Amino acid sequence: MAEPRTIAPALTDSFGRRITYLRISVTDRCDLRCRYCMSEAMTFLPRSEVLTLEEISTLADAFIARGVRKIRLTGGEPLIRRGVPELSKMIGRHIATGALDELTLTTNGTQLAKQAAGLVDAGVRRVNVSLDSRDPERFRHITRWGEVDKVLEGIAAAKAAGLHVKINMVALKGLNEDEIVPMLRWCGAEGHDLTLIETMPLGAVDEDRTDRYLPLDVVRDDLARQFTLTPLAERTGGPARYHRVEELGARIGLITPLTQNFCEGCNRVRVTASGRLYMCLGHDDRVDLKRALREGGPAELDALLDVAMAGKPLRHNFRIGAESTAPAVERHMSVTGG
Repeated sequence: MAEPRTIAPALTDSFGRRITYLRISVTDRCDLRCRYCMSEAMTFLPRSEVLTLEEISTLADAFIARGVRKIRLTGGEPLIRRGVPELSKMIGRHIATGALDELTLTTNGTQLAKQAAGLVDAGVRRVNVSLDSRDPERFRHITRWGEVDKVLEGIAAAKAAGLHVKINMVALKGLNEDEIVPMLRWCGAEGHDLTLIETMPLGAVDEDRTDRYLPLDVVRDDLARQFTLTPLAERTGGPARYHRVEELGARIGLITPLTQNFCEGCNRVRVTASGRLYMCLGHDDRVDLKRALREGGPAELDALLDVAMAGKPLRHNFRIGAESTAPAVERHMSVTGG
């Protein structure tokens, strides 16, 4: 397989922001149905519309050649697709050459016990695991049928395999807010980072997100009354702002698309499993890369990336509350990969 070309200019949008972080969805399918993310009855892409692993690798090559330094594999649930460790090897070879700084993966953890060692062999060193509750009944309610013990087993296997684990917890008012401090203490004891995320108005779901929206500035103030929070300049490439929890020796991140917009520093774009490039999570504007992959060539693909950069918006338009109950976009989070 050819190495990435290096003659094309770095990806820069019309606001001067360098794009160095690519999130690639390898499937829109998931083995859970988290209530804030998906409807119980979902219609997924026909398999014929999903990019092959080789096509995904070729796309990754093209983005790396244009200056992307970090790639995250997402879903749906990426580990339910066969061949993801092999895909990780295809992309991860660029870490050895210095062309790529990091390859990571976001997972719900249900398949992690079986695949953690393979991910390490492929060059992955860090995973994000979505875990909104450690209570079995509450976890089953949020995910509709998930078994939390399977996820906890996966997290333990990832740690044993040498993967650094970050727990992603969507803060849900009246549902898991009482678990935030226990989750933070558990993460500190286990050596995991914790990132709290505000629920985002993406896709039509079966419940009213307004009822579950928990502003993270309120959570941060509550934590500050219990712990010493030291702001950190450290970043991991995404939108989280981190604090060190001194009493626990833990690190907590806050992703606040609603209470504290972070778009001015956006360095990210997302490619769906069908090859659509979304320049912003909160907008429907997109560029279809699949035809260029299958019928065009490198020059056409590069040209489309330039079109995408010109069309990347300044910021999202997320709103939530009594005055805005409709989703910002119709597609579900699982389509774009978070």
